Amino acid sequence: MHVGLLTSPFGNDANFAQIAAWAGKAGFSALEVQVGHIDPVAILAGGDAVITDVLLENGLRISSLAFYCGFAQTGGRDGYIQAMRDIIRAAGILHVPTVCTFAGFPETGKSKAQTITEDVPALFAPLAAEAADLGINLAFENWFETNLQHLEHFRLLTEVLPQPNVGFNFDPSHLHWQGIDVLGAVEEFRERIFHTHAKDVTIFPTKLARLGVKEYGWWQYSIPGYGAVPWGPYLRALRLAGYDGVLSIEHEDPAFGPKEGFCKGLRFLSQYI
Repeated sequence: MHVGLLTSPFGNDANFAQIAAWAGKAGFSALEVQVGHIDPVAILAGGDAVITDVLLENGLRISSLAFYCGFAQTGGRDGYIQAMRDIIRAAGILHVPTVCTFAGFPETGKSKAQTITEDVPALFAPLAAEAADLGINLAFENWFETNLQHLEHFRLLTEVLPQPNVGFNFDPSHLHWQGIDVLGAVEEFRERIFHTHAKDVTIFPTKLARLGVKEYGWWQYSIPGYGAVPWGPYLRALRLAGYDGVLSIEHEDPAFGPKEGFCKGLRFLSQYI
């Protein structure tokens, strides 16, 4: 395994070359690149050499192209599909093995399970087929607000999209605060974990006792090592499951700025790899 980072905290206007230069100097090995920090359309038009040169200069690879958007950000379903097709083809040109995205959100009047069963296949099966032709995996992050809230949703997704290149960008923080068995999830879906987010979660017991589990405010995302995720057992479980990919730090910790938080996460995770 190796440690990378999701580039989102550097802001929408950040320069890719500057991000890469800092990350390489700081000791990271990979970037999960938010679409916007590189332009898939420009890659398709022949702009890949510039990206490749920047990566080589800084000793980095791209672990995935990340597109964490819904229909609202793309002008509707058709806009999302076109954006994903461009991203998949750009990943193929750059030899990036994985495209990370969301598994969508519940359709109006439907539960998450109904949406997965009735709507997800028509949206993602063609994209998965196009990705498979290029040797690329589609990895859905299990953010609880999306259709992947818990392990029954994981199971349903793998049933409706049985293609071997469809799986997860596994984030333990979203499961841990819900009381879901993170280690059991790794074992159950071991063949579908293509990418991971290294993000912790801090639990505030006093607030939980006052607010209850259905309210917000009793947990907060944190840098790895500053929360409640059992990193030693979790990373051991990943190893036993055969995962040898990136631990991509997703920095959403309000206690630290981007660079400070990333460096603290790298220092913590390095002891396990």
